[in-house]
Amino acid sequence: MSANVDLNNRPDYDKVLQDIADYVLTYTITSPEALNTARNCLMDTLGCGLLALRFPECTKHLGPMVEGTVVPFGARVPGTSYRLDPVKAAWDIGCIVRWLDYNDTWLAAEWGHPSDNLGGILAVADHLSQKQVANGQAPLTVRAVLEAMIMAHEIQGVLALENSFNRVGLDHVLLVKVASTAVCAKLMGANREQLLSALSHAFVDGQALRTYRHAPNAGSRKSWAAGDASSRGVRLADIALRGEMGIPGVLTAPQWGFYDVLFSHTNKDLALKPENQRQFRLSQPYGTYVMENVLFKISFPAEFHAQTACEAAVTLHPQVKDRLHDIEKIVITTHESAIRIISKQGKLANAADRDHCIQYMTAVPLAFGNLVAEQYEDDFHAAHPIIDQLREKMVVVENPRYTREYLEADKRSIANAIEVFFSDGTSTGQVEVEYPIGHCRRRDEGIPLLEDKFKANLATRFAGQRCAQIFALCKDQAALEATPVNRFVDLLVI
Repeated sequence: MSANVDLNNRPDYDKVLQDIADYVLTYTITSPEALNTARNCLMDTLGCGLLALRFPECTKHLGPMVEGTVVPFGARVPGTSYRLDPVKAAWDIGCIVRWLDYNDTWLAAEWGHPSDNLGGILAVADHLSQKQVANGQAPLTVRAVLEAMIMAHEIQGVLALENSFNRVGLDHVLLVKVASTAVCAKLMGANREQLLSALSHAFVDGQALRTYRHAPNAGSRKSWAAGDASSRGVRLADIALRGEMGIPGVLTAPQWGFYDVLFSHTNKDLALKPENQRQFRLSQPYGTYVMENVLFKISFPAEFHAQTACEAAVTLHPQVKDRLHDIEKIVITTHESAIRIISKQGKLANAADRDHCIQYMTAVPLAFGNLVAEQYEDDFHAAHPIIDQLREKMVVVENPRYTREYLEADKRSIANAIEVFFSDGTSTGQVEVEYPIGHCRRRDEGIPLLEDKFKANLATRFAGQRCAQIFALCKDQAALEATPVNRFVDLLVI
């Protein structure tokens, strides 16, 4: 037999896929901490979506592909009157959730926003619940949504712990697609073979490049990319449930598999590093770890590597607000990931460019005492030249300890420090914030503020009585878990 003939022995499904499928189909969630955090995460994620509806650049993407389309038992988009097929509803929900860069975050070798998966989860659960009620069956309850959120968080987060997709140029929404595919397939009733098939298609898909997150091409695609990924997860689950065959060796197939094609680096020096190995490294089994330790963006709609810089800048605001034109230099001390991802000099082209620039996200609260979504917009930026004047005076440096503790499992800090120097030789002294208010180490301090954020976001869309009704239900763990999904979504639509 010729040495270059491929042996057509169909393999078993790659172990990575089997582990995900077995977790989703067999793991029982019993952690009160995970369920409670998931409830808070649900509130926060929905609130972020409601707030985004104030921005026309977001809402232009919403609604049916064909105007006037009527979808029986269509999934609803919170804060709107849209009733869509689950694939498009997942896209829309995911789009509004991510638009303002205000929902939760997970930081490790890779990073991302696990609540992006709510797009697919809520769309599928709402559609199925309406359909089941119409057929005389019991609807899904919000407990099923919370469990799906916990599992999606876990899949996305555990894959991110030691596997850096960004270092090979791939965007983290790949993980949203994989996680959404898995949990949506389960909600839709997939068996093990169907779930494995769906997962294999999630990896064999072409994957998004990170180009749209980085200078000089940063733009608004980063605000809808995760909705697109979660929506694709719903579509792939549907394809698998229709009996489509899978691709068992999608990861490990020599030359043609994901590892060889997309998870290796062409630079030989980089390829020698552990993070560039041609296989995933999974350091722990799937459970409830990620939801229990997820990071909430509570105070600022800002890329998470800059959250503590924003906190430090707010602290310094009283000292500098009357001396902005006397500033000679601003030193931002940070960690390596922040420098690689969000440190930018030069002109910022749009709001999406600005909310991924640590210098911009520091300058605004230094000058104005806060950072809100409207302050990224073109008109605000044009009206306040002081922002770019401050940016020009900034120096960004790495603290190796910050970089190291960012990755340590018992810390996972996201540290930043700021010091402002004036032309008369004085300075503010360095203000350091190692753990943002949304960190699990600051849960007691953070959750009341998260609830205030949710109430404020509800008020942007609903009348006071409806806001109070939704908030009261979301505060009651047992009542919320027992609520049929279709009844819960009834409260969230207009």
